[in-house]
Amino acid sequence: MHQKIRLYITKDTYVLEPESGASLIVRRKSGTVELGADNAVPPVTEQETAMSISGIMGFIQLQAYLGYYMIVITNSETIGSIRGHDIHRVGSFQILPLARNLAGLTEIQKQDEHTYVRLLENHLKSGGFYFSYTYDLTQSLQRQGEFNNDSLTEPLWKRVDDRFFWNRYISSKLIDAILTKDASQNFTDYILPVMQGFVNIENVHVNDKKFVLGLITRRSRFRPGTRFFSRGIDSDGHVSNFVETEQLVLYDGPDAPSPIVGKKQLSYVQTRGSIPVYWSQIINLKYTPRLWVGESRKSLAAARSHFDEQIRTYGPQILVNLINKKGYELPMGQAYARTVEQLNDPRLYYTHFDFHSECKKMRWDRIQLLVDQLQEQLVKQGYFYYDASDKNAPVIRKSQESVIRSNCMDCLDRTNVVQSTFARWVLTQQLRQIEILGPNESIEKHADFMFVYRNVWADNADAVSTTYSGTGALKTDFTRTGQRTKQGALQDLSNSLTRYVKNNFLDGKRQDGFDLILGNYEVQPASTAGTVAISSEKQQYISPFASNRPLRVRVVPSILVFGLFMLLLNLLRPGYSGVQSWLSYLMLLAFWLSVVVSGVRFAIRHGNQFVEWPHLVHQPDYDQFEAMGGVMEKGSNLPPESGLAPQRLE
Repeated sequence: MHQKIRLYITKDTYVLEPESGASLIVRRKSGTVELGADNAVPPVTEQETAMSISGIMGFIQLQAYLGYYMIVITNSETIGSIRGHDIHRVGSFQILPLARNLAGLTEIQKQDEHTYVRLLENHLKSGGFYFSYTYDLTQSLQRQGEFNNDSLTEPLWKRVDDRFFWNRYISSKLIDAILTKDASQNFTDYILPVMQGFVNIENVHVNDKKFVLGLITRRSRFRPGTRFFSRGIDSDGHVSNFVETEQLVLYDGPDAPSPIVGKKQLSYVQTRGSIPVYWSQIINLKYTPRLWVGESRKSLAAARSHFDEQIRTYGPQILVNLINKKGYELPMGQAYARTVEQLNDPRLYYTHFDFHSECKKMRWDRIQLLVDQLQEQLVKQGYFYYDASDKNAPVIRKSQESVIRSNCMDCLDRTNVVQSTFARWVLTQQLRQIEILGPNESIEKHADFMFVYRNVWADNADAVSTTYSGTGALKTDFTRTGQRTKQGALQDLSNSLTRYVKNNFLDGKRQDGFDLILGNYEVQPASTAGTVAISSEKQQYISPFASNRPLRVRVVPSILVFGLFMLLLNLLRPGYSGVQSWLSYLMLLAFWLSVVVSGVRFAIRHGNQFVEWPHLVHQPDYDQFEAMGGVMEKGSNLPPESGLAPQRLE
């Protein structure tokens, strides 16, 4: 795969020249791609500009007819290496238009074109993109160890895990060209799989023995999105916010020099994902949105698809449900337990640990109760251990036989705390096996290492949370320090309020960015985009971003802001209004207060009309959810016959 590429931009072409091998030529007028000669650099007189890039993210077509945009990685940094392979984090992108202009588009279409580009830019700027030219970041060590020799000779883009190939859709222009053209037009060396998630690689030491601690989190590109616009499961068995996290240990022995290659390689994999039933929370400006739980028979079929795939990939599932056993979250616990019972699959082991109840009053040490409860399962589960001490006869000494699948409501805060606790328990067993720790020694006793370990997992929590909820994770003070603090609780309050604002008023655009770059919404060229026949001779373009909010909804925010401003102004400067008597002054305050109260009451009553909804992929509204069956409740009053008391199922 080409690692150092020089990009030359001319009026008619983009020419990508690697250090060796055929150049890639992109024709700007036609949008076609082809391989050129080994030295296809355009003459200096034709060059508009030139730059060095790390690779091509992909191509995407928007409205301009034949007007693809090429997305390139303009900057990246090496964050470490795994088994001698460098891992890179993307620093910056550039979106380059193939078309020279937007001729043929109406003014509204041009505005929409710019909106599409901004959505792409904002999504790419959100960060969390990683790649390697020579290492498959999308596959765990255990799955790579199971590849046969034929698989290892395939190009990287063919053998990656499709779930975590984030730029698969925008790479399709090159992939499709490979599948349809002759062998001379093989663009394999230009297809760079990019993963969205988190990677951290730390050189650490315990008992004067150096090793590498790595953490790789892989976000699935199926059913992606933001917190309240992507919940539950779909008919294909994909769940929202599905994430695979792999903890790595690479060790070369007590006297090995740096850098560490990994003669002994150990890994431990966990997953998280939304509760695998049909459910949603319909945002309506209230801090706790209305909860909708779908009809159980449809959920059962989708859940069966989900767990069939999970078992094929990971083996038996240890399901750890961390939501509350009462109040608002109770219906979700009932629905999940009922689904698992109806599946009646011995490969599913379900336990419900009410995190908030067990750990209330900052008794976070009680998480150990869950580890103790599942210790038998953890021992049976094991971990992956590949021993290449003898390079001529490497051997897999141990395999991970199952996986823990954790969840809370968002699969962010509680989930990350519990996952880090399971991973720490397993890490102790791994370090004992490779004799970094003594037989009865615990990793928690090594303060310097634990400082690094806790911060790696806290950074992971923030990375996963920022993409889904818009802020860093909650409860990271415990993850970082091992203690729950009042300062951490105040930071959680700040993050919670920020989430409220973003989830209600900003996430619609963020969801559009997901749907656009992952291909859930495909923009049609201008010749066919968004047109509706209104006569046999005339067509009218309809913008997907057009607002259909009633006038009263559009003006209420302005009235509310103005009323609040005038109320505060008159409170802080009583003489500003010029009234002469206290009675008149109080009546004036009462008037502006009534304006504010009326505006707030109207907004709450029509909350869903004030929310910033996605424009590209339609989201169901209240009436549609109710028409789909299931239960729409704020509380915990599912029908008695619909579920089980949340409990552990043996």
